[in-house]
Amino acid sequence: MIDVTPSGEVLGARITGLDLGRPLDDAALGIVLRALADHGVVCFPGQDLDPGAQVAFSRRFGALEVHVSGAFQDPAHPEVMTLSNIIENGRPIGLGDAGQDWHTDMSFSRMIAFVNVLYALKVPRRAGKALGGTEFASMTAAYDALPGEMKARLEGLTATHDFEKFWEMMRRRQGEATTRAPLTDEQRRRKPPVSQPMVMTHPLSGRKILYANPGYTMRVDGMPERESEALLDYLFAHQLRPEFRYTHHWNEGDVLVWDNLQTMHNAVADYGPDEHRLIKRCQAMADLVFEPQFARLAAAASLPG
Repeated sequence: MIDVTPSGEVLGARITGLDLGRPLDDAALGIVLRALADHGVVCFPGQDLDPGAQVAFSRRFGALEVHVSGAFQDPAHPEVMTLSNIIENGRPIGLGDAGQDWHTDMSFSRMIAFVNVLYALKVPRRAGKALGGTEFASMTAAYDALPGEMKARLEGLTATHDFEKFWEMMRRRQGEATTRAPLTDEQRRRKPPVSQPMVMTHPLSGRKILYANPGYTMRVDGMPERESEALLDYLFAHQLRPEFRYTHHWNEGDVLVWDNLQTMHNAVADYGPDEHRLIKRCQAMADLVFEPQFARLAAAASLPG
């Protein structure tokens, strides 16, 4: 019996009654898609997945990305990337600073991302309190709250997004302790800057979303530099108003799925090197979500709960 329990906040819902280690049929997929459309971020608690099962579940949402860095990937399933601050034999086992500032994954890619699928194996705790939460901001709510004249100004505009912006920011922040090597010429060639519309219509909810983020958005196309900077500064501050934000507090066994089309996120680094965090990550691209069958599955789903 599938149950969907909304968080009561601007984002977030909890789904129980699904074993993600088993194949997801179309009816169940429709329920998950509808929950994502309505709530943006959904948690499946108490899961037990191996990498193959995580890949199979994630692939139901779209083609899976293999991270351009080529680092910390499962040998048998390179679509699964390890996020961790654990050091073994003097070497990190995962990317230790993943997502530690506000961004939208894959906005820098011509084929943008639909969902992230993260599976928690170790959660840092201090005095019984879970650390390393993931913050989200609703870009649907952010768009809705814009003044009418700003909505009109943004309509039809595009902005340039660049993978190297966030990557280099994290390298500078971590300094000599960084696990991020400089991007090679080949990696830059594979991820060149791209332009994206600043306002999109969500393919499942039909609502407009603000598609720009501090992590990857570089400039508004065709706009003088100072005007572009002023507009982006305004939007980046607006996006992070408290009423648009939601935090997921992790437990071991959580599988967290979030919609990159309508959210930004930030991994909170409030834990120390001896407070271990271990998460496995997959990312499904938006090659299927804009197809009519996904919208039909979501529309046909009646959310239980």
